[in-house]
Amino acid sequence: MSVVLLPATIAWAPSANAAVLDSWSRVMLWTAIAVYVFAFIAYAVDLANRAGATAKARDRVGAAGEAMPAVPQDEGTQRPERRVMARVGATLTWMAFLLHLGATIFRGLGAGHVPWSNMYEFAMTGTLLMTAVYLGTLFWRDLRFLGTFMTGLITVLLGSSIQFYTQIVPLMDPLQSAWLVVHVFVASLSTAFLALAFALSVLQLLQARREAKAEAPARSLLRTLPAAETLENLSYRLAIIGFVFWTFTLIAGAIWAQESWGRYWGFDTKEVWTFIIWVLYAGYIHARATRGWRGTRSAWLSIVGFVAVIFNFTIVNMFFEGLHAYSGLN
Repeated sequence: MSVVLLPATIAWAPSANAAVLDSWSRVMLWTAIAVYVFAFIAYAVDLANRAGATAKARDRVGAAGEAMPAVPQDEGTQRPERRVMARVGATLTWMAFLLHLGATIFRGLGAGHVPWSNMYEFAMTGTLLMTAVYLGTLFWRDLRFLGTFMTGLITVLLGSSIQFYTQIVPLMDPLQSAWLVVHVFVASLSTAFLALAFALSVLQLLQARREAKAEAPARSLLRTLPAAETLENLSYRLAIIGFVFWTFTLIAGAIWAQESWGRYWGFDTKEVWTFIIWVLYAGYIHARATRGWRGTRSAWLSIVGFVAVIFNFTIVNMFFEGLHAYSGLN
């Protein structure tokens, strides 16, 4: 692997053992996907156990002819319980993350550059950071109730990215820039925070619906989760972090565009959609700060924003022509 530093660019070349390293990367990635699936199952069993415990408690109270006591809505984030399957799911997620990290490192070593120069590599790195952000938040708040959603989302995205696989090839000239490292990494990190905010917003809508009317027995699981307002506040905080990183993504991208094409902004499809996403989240944060847009409407803005992020990564990369045609697909 050779690395030559130039004034404004970085010249990379694939490793002599690129094929071997890439093969190990693929094996580790497939293994990581399998472990993510097992983590998903463990988290799903934990949710089923929580729902079952709530249903049994309701039956006992109903048989006694007494009113059912309220379930602490902040229990899921402020007072972690010793739930065996939740701990199994978290442990498996850590194992999958380490395998995922190894696959990403091996791909980078084989390619001789940071592994986010095409859709396959970006998906690998982006989902890795999603897992990292989720696991990192567990040290702050007990969000294991999101484990099924997050491991399921990561499994689908990572599994789908296999079809984007491309062999290691030298980088195109515009990608031989130090701004590749900065711009794409920050965009991936922003996507990770926005994905977690998206998951919380979906749960917020479900919880708000339960709180607005009588709960059906099949939805007893929601009684064990934080209140809709708590979920909204958590989503909002994470979305702000993601928005800050996305803002820097726009700035770094403009500098990179000036370096590569001699202009900061050119209304390229990718540039326009990146700005649209910025506007959506800016609108969400502004609306959330206004009392009239809290609750369900702000949650939908968060969801629409993340859908736009996924659209930007998939549809725009695959079907729209432009200067950012680095998907690696023919």
